[in-house]
Amino acid sequence: MQQAHQQFVDAAPGVRLWTEQRGPADAPPLLLVMGAQAAGLGWPEPFVDALAVQHRVIRYDHRDTGRSTWSFDEQPYRITDLAQDIVRVLDGLGIERAHLVGLSLGGMLTQLVLADHPDRVLSATLMGTSAMSTTPYTRPDGTEVPVDELPGIAPEVLEMWARPVEDHGLEAELDRRVEHWRVLSGGQLPFDPAHYRDLERRIIEHTGRYDVSTAPARADHSGMLRTEALATTGVPTLVISAPAEPVFPPPHPQHLAQAIRGANLVEIPGMGHALPPEVQGPLAEAILAHTGKVG
Repeated sequence: MQQAHQQFVDAAPGVRLWTEQRGPADAPPLLLVMGAQAAGLGWPEPFVDALAVQHRVIRYDHRDTGRSTWSFDEQPYRITDLAQDIVRVLDGLGIERAHLVGLSLGGMLTQLVLADHPDRVLSATLMGTSAMSTTPYTRPDGTEVPVDELPGIAPEVLEMWARPVEDHGLEAELDRRVEHWRVLSGGQLPFDPAHYRDLERRIIEHTGRYDVSTAPARADHSGMLRTEALATTGVPTLVISAPAEPVFPPPHPQHLAQAIRGANLVEIPGMGHALPPEVQGPLAEAILAHTGKVG
C-alpha cells in the first residue's frame, strides 16, 4: 500500500470532511466518490493503489460517515449539498479540476457536479447508478422506454433495506454488513465473506463506531434532475456497465450512456454493486484508459 496523506476540509459551518490523498502530488487529481452510508475506505486499497500509479487519488468520507462530522440530526442537509461537498473537497485541497469517479449515490453526485460545475471536472466515471435525466431509454430496436418503466431494484435488496438495523453488538453488525454485500454482489462471481468482513472491520476501526447513519434516506432528494445539462455536457464521461448489478440493473447503464452527451460504455464482466478483487483490476484499467485520453 502506498503512503497516504490525511487532511480535514471544511464543508459547512461545523462540518469537516476527512480526506486521504495517495500518489504523486503533481499527478492529475482523481477524486473517488462513494455511495450512501459508505465511508471513503469502501474504495479497496489495491484499487486505490492501482489508480495512484497515474493519479493523485483522493478519497473522502461523506457527512455522517467515517471520520467526517456526523451532523444531520443537528444540521439537516439536502442530497444536493453532498454534491457541493465534492467542490468543497477540491477547494480545500487546492485542486482546480479533477477526474471524478462515482459509485451508486456517488455516481449521482458526480453527475450533479459535471452538470453544475463542469469547469471543475476533467472527466467523469459513473458506475452502479442511474441517470439524473428524464430522457427516455432507446432500445436497440429503436423503441423508447420512459425512465419510470426501467427495471427497479432487486426484491432481495429491497427486503434487506427495509429491515430495521438493530444493535446486537459488533460481530452481529459485521454479519449484517457481510450479508448486505452478498446481496449487492449480484451472484455472478464467487463471494468471499472474509474479504468483506475484513473490509468492514477496517471501516469500523476507521470510523470509531459501528452504527450506521440513516441520513441519506432522510435527506431531501429533490432538485437532482439535470436532463439538459447532461445531454449537452462537454465533460468526457465513462459509464461502467455491471451485468450482475441488482440496484440499477441493465439497461440502466445503457440509458445513462445515452443520457450523457458523448459517453462511452465499458462492461466489467461479473460485476454487481460491489468491488470484489475480481473486478478491481479490469475496473482500474478501464478508468485509467479513460482518464489517459483527457489532455
